[in-house]
Amino acid sequence: MSLLTGMSRRAATLAGAAALGLVLTGCSGGTTSAGSEATLVAYTGQSGDYQINFNPFSPSRIGGLGATYETLFFVNKAKVSDLVPLLGTQQSWNTDGTVLSVTLRDGVTWSDGQPFTAKDVAFTFGLLKSNAAINNIGFDGTATAVDDTHVTFTFKAPAFVKGPDLLGTVPIVPEHLWKTINPTQDVVEKPIGTGAYLIGEFKPQAFTYAANPKYWGGEPKVKKIRFVALSGNQAGADGIAAGTVDWFTGPIPDIKNTKKNFPKYDAYTQWQNQMVLATCSSVQMGCKGPQTDPAVRHALYAALNRTQLNKLAFQDTASAISPAFTLTPSQDQFASAALTEKVAPMAAEPQKTAQSLEQAGWVKGADGIYAKGGQRLSLTVEVVTGWTDYITAIDTMASQAKAAGIDLQAAQSSWNEWTEKKGSGNFQLVIDSLGQGPAPDPFYLYTYFFDSNTGAKVGKSAGNNFSRYTNPEVDAALDKLAALPLDDQAARQPYFDTIQQAVVRDMPYVPVLTGGTTSVWSTAKFSGWPSDQDLYAFPAVWSSLDAAEIFKRLKPQS
Repeated sequence: MSLLTGMSRRAATLAGAAALGLVLTGCSGGTTSAGSEATLVAYTGQSGDYQINFNPFSPSRIGGLGATYETLFFVNKAKVSDLVPLLGTQQSWNTDGTVLSVTLRDGVTWSDGQPFTAKDVAFTFGLLKSNAAINNIGFDGTATAVDDTHVTFTFKAPAFVKGPDLLGTVPIVPEHLWKTINPTQDVVEKPIGTGAYLIGEFKPQAFTYAANPKYWGGEPKVKKIRFVALSGNQAGADGIAAGTVDWFTGPIPDIKNTKKNFPKYDAYTQWQNQMVLATCSSVQMGCKGPQTDPAVRHALYAALNRTQLNKLAFQDTASAISPAFTLTPSQDQFASAALTEKVAPMAAEPQKTAQSLEQAGWVKGADGIYAKGGQRLSLTVEVVTGWTDYITAIDTMASQAKAAGIDLQAAQSSWNEWTEKKGSGNFQLVIDSLGQGPAPDPFYLYTYFFDSNTGAKVGKSAGNNFSRYTNPEVDAALDKLAALPLDDQAARQPYFDTIQQAVVRDMPYVPVLTGGTTSVWSTAKFSGWPSDQDLYAFPAVWSSLDAAEIFKRLKPQS
């Protein structure tokens, strides 16, 4: 049984992600003239200097995933499509979904010259299973090297839904080096991988990828890629205007007229990742603050004027969002019939804000802000310095929230500090996006962000469930879904119903908008970018696995 059986029969097309912001300075080197030796300059939203870390399992890694460390297959999350073979060439499930067999590519070597074999794959998955902090996919099976080019994954129960994550998101690492590395703590300075690019020069202001001349797929046409650390979105927009940035996923002025304003560039927008105000939600897990009250979360949800927010912060590039996080409209078929609201209101509903708070015992004070038990309803939103679109979004939401009786403030910090706060639970609210996972199905978002197994007590490092949401009914429904084929919607829907009703009721992540991810890239210097006609990868420079595929497809313009 094929991994994606039934998925190609669903016409749901996914796209884009929340624009986070990117930039460039001249101090770290711009592009060379167009031609075969052109350097592609990219910016991923890094605010402040880079701190060297190429550990692919680390949440603070700065690069290497996809380009240096490859997965078994590439799963295109931008649209329903077949798996793209990488280190794996063939895969199939047994009939009951308990054994996944994978054939590996023969003749592949690590960049230090050692042979790549099935033992490396088995070792990698054993590493995940024995280290919960890096096991974001919840791998609980057994990986066995049958011989050098065949590996099997065995599970105690049907595990069809684990296929896309297992095959398309786990970076394979070399056993001969990683058997002495602590994957949760060690910083890897000189990564050894099988990918198309090697890590070249590193400086705090920039690091480079250099084409791997011995890559199994052939040396890529783009010989050098430089990632730069900058101050924020404005620097990225300035880099586009100056012609010194080649790929920038983030906002620039008048983005809809990019090609007219900057003839050597074009812009492309996709919609996929769903923007949220994520809360540290669970008192049981150690969260503290007004946001631990579901009534407060619902009040904030109702206070937002999403039409105004889209216009002021995102140049109308965002779109509607479902409170149940079924991507609309492409996943509407998964939305529970019991939901009273399948799409978040675009206008503010102040009466609902007041009702939510007052029924929970909050009383509006003389300053117009609600309070309860001597605690003023004041909330802080963590955001990365330089993410101008998100900062503008918080400012806009703060004005809207104040009108509804909620005090909302922004706290800016470096990307590293922001990541640490989010992972450790040291926050009240974080503005971020929930990714859709490796396949066009809401199961993956739910299992990533709502499964208690990927959360942690405040002070300990959480996986994707950084809101620390815990709900035994949701966990049980996810377990049931994990045992069902992806194409059996009739059997799966009752469990989706359970999850969605809990998600909407508890609202640990306050839905904002579905972000339109817009990339601006140089068409004068490079060809082969994704398009509507050939959407072979999700086009965002910070989506590492997708970016790696794009780098391999690009060609310098002569």
